[in-house]
Amino acid sequence: ADILTALSKLTQGRTTISVTHRLSWAVAADCVYVLDKGRVVEQGLGLRWQVDADPYSLGLDALVGLALRDNPRRAQLVVSRVLGKHLPVSPAVALEAAGRLAGLVGNVADPVVLGYCETATGLGHAVAQALGSGGYYAHTTRRPEPTVPAVLGFDEEHSHAVAHTLQLRDPGVLDDPDRTVVLVDDELTTGTTALNTVAALHTRRPHRRYVVATLLDLRTPDVREVFAARAARLGVQVDVVALLSGSLTLPADVMDRAADLRAALARVPAAAAPTGRGRVELLDGGWPTAVPTGGRTGTDLGGYDEPLAALADRVAGRLSGGPVLVLGTEELMWLPLRLAGLLRGEVSYQSTTRSPVLPADLPGYAVRRALRFPAPDEPGRTSRLHGLPGTPYADIVVVVDTPLPPARPLADALRPWATGSVLLVGV
Repeated sequence: ADILTALSKLTQGRTTISVTHRLSWAVAADCVYVLDKGRVVEQGLGLRWQVDADPYSLGLDALVGLALRDNPRRAQLVVSRVLGKHLPVSPAVALEAAGRLAGLVGNVADPVVLGYCETATGLGHAVAQALGSGGYYAHTTRRPEPTVPAVLGFDEEHSHAVAHTLQLRDPGVLDDPDRTVVLVDDELTTGTTALNTVAALHTRRPHRRYVVATLLDLRTPDVREVFAARAARLGVQVDVVALLSGSLTLPADVMDRAADLRAALARVPAAAAPTGRGRVELLDGGWPTAVPTGGRTGTDLGGYDEPLAALADRVAGRLSGGPVLVLGTEELMWLPLRLAGLLRGEVSYQSTTRSPVLPADLPGYAVRRALRFPAPDEPGRTSRLHGLPGTPYADIVVVVDTPLPPARPLADALRPWATGSVLLVGV
């Protein structure tokens, strides 16, 4: 009652006040008032975290935040603070997370590492590199190459974009059953996608051991039992390692709560864009055609240092000085991450995404700004960029593996976030 009275005085009777879900949040005068401003989604949806294992003592808040999905069929999105997908991160932070994850995988000889599109394409490549030079890396794709054979395809039932295809220019890397297969993803909720991969692969190219490596393992004890039982029926060893393991408990009415909170957050005034007026510039990155830009059709792990250094030199010569954002585009994450790590000064890294996330300019909410624009590889489809800051960078470097003209709408949309240039780099 005291909260209602205070909010009524604040709004001077101009609007109806609603307080829902045991006073965890309230709406008044087109604003959301949260009793704990750092826990907008947790309180609004009634979520409960439990941490069971934290091998590096990183802490939950250092790894993740929460946002709402802009999707009536799904509720929350766990937003990584180390991945570089929905939030900008230091390249050192992203590479360190991959190195720690590789450390949990342990010593495996000549592994075949498979990442998942789109969020874990760069993470998987970085894990593969951290495991050693004798390995091989590939990631699934939603942009299949028509000239490369598909090794397998499977679905990700819970995703907004379900189809995965694994293509390998050298399918023979899967012939040796003694090579450990490491599956890398950013988050494990049920493990269904990983086991779908194992099942599809094991039918065609069986291996004795599989390791699932993930930043966050959120399987409940019941789900872990189902996972282990299915792996046993397949007759394979499937180990799971994670930077943090635990669970996120959802109430039975989470979808109703999500609809209410989504409607409330939609009334929060949008965060203002900064006032940069960056000029758009184009740069041919000079990437050699013989060197893959990532693992879309499979790649050995050597031969990247020289072209990466050359690309960094070309980009550095076009920067104005000051904070820089290096931006990958959907599945193209690893090369921009490595480029960001070679540039000097204050450099951040992240990627565009297919994921629809509802932004809200509130303290403690993980995604406060978002842009929508035509996807450079498929202009008829919408792509997104989340987590833009309130102040501009000096320069933004957008790295694309498509022709540059379709990426121009993205570069134009980014101009307010650059005081120098938005440098569109083709590789």
